[in-house]
Amino acid sequence: MDSVKDVSENAEQVTAVKSDKSFRTRILVADIFVPVTVFFAFQGGPFFAVFVGVVLCVSAWEYWRIFKNGGFNPSLPVLLLTPAAAVAMRFFWGMQYVEIWFGALLLFSVLYHVIQQQHGNLKAGSNLALTVFGAIYLGFLGSYAVSIRELDHGLLWTLLVFPIISLADTGAYFFGRLLGKHKMLTVVSPKKSWEGYLGGILVGGLGGWGLAALWHIASAAVLPVHGLILGIAISIVAPLGDFGESMIKRQFNVKDSSNLLPGHGGFFDRIDSSLWAAILGYYLILIIR
Repeated sequence: MDSVKDVSENAEQVTAVKSDKSFRTRILVADIFVPVTVFFAFQGGPFFAVFVGVVLCVSAWEYWRIFKNGGFNPSLPVLLLTPAAAVAMRFFWGMQYVEIWFGALLLFSVLYHVIQQQHGNLKAGSNLALTVFGAIYLGFLGSYAVSIRELDHGLLWTLLVFPIISLADTGAYFFGRLLGKHKMLTVVSPKKSWEGYLGGILVGGLGGWGLAALWHIASAAVLPVHGLILGIAISIVAPLGDFGESMIKRQFNVKDSSNLLPGHGGFFDRIDSSLWAAILGYYLILIIR
């Protein structure tokens, strides 16, 4: 009887996955977003840098919007300018002058919020912290995507690091829906399970290995073992981006950062895990290549 019950429950779970309209919408949007990303990755140079800058700036606007609607007022000008500046500096100088970027961020953030408090805003100190964090989180981490593209064989590395996120996300979704019993963070992200997390690592690792095996045909510099290492490491760490954004949205009872991407919410929702994949992938590539 128990085996019959288990089979019945599994069948219901499979049916739920297949009929999940939200998942079908996510796949449709991914079918649009992924080719656009691949297109600009192939273009490389200033085209890819501008693409990354636009995505980060839209995400920064969504970040500002969440806190603005929640009663805070971080600096929108700083949040928009600093990711663009980080991308430009990485493209032209490889972030050689990162100290200037951090110094300018702190200087203009403090100046903006001191004036804000002078005009009667009693949350200026909190707003300052939100501005600085948002700029570093989106601008500093996100701009590493440009650094990956600018590496030797950067196109192949780019087409390895970021697809791993989609593979791990898909693996986590299916394993979580089919096998998920033990929840990870019930307050921050109630739907995430340990089974889904481990499934994401499995699919991300194997998927990274498979992609690297394909890219090895184009360049001997990219080995299947590189994909396996990147796949496992990124799949382990990158979900922190999803949890971090979920923490922010849950504080303000917000489901999505915006409605610009149906099924995914906004750009911030789409790239939350990629932010960590970018910095982790870049330094891992430097070590293993």
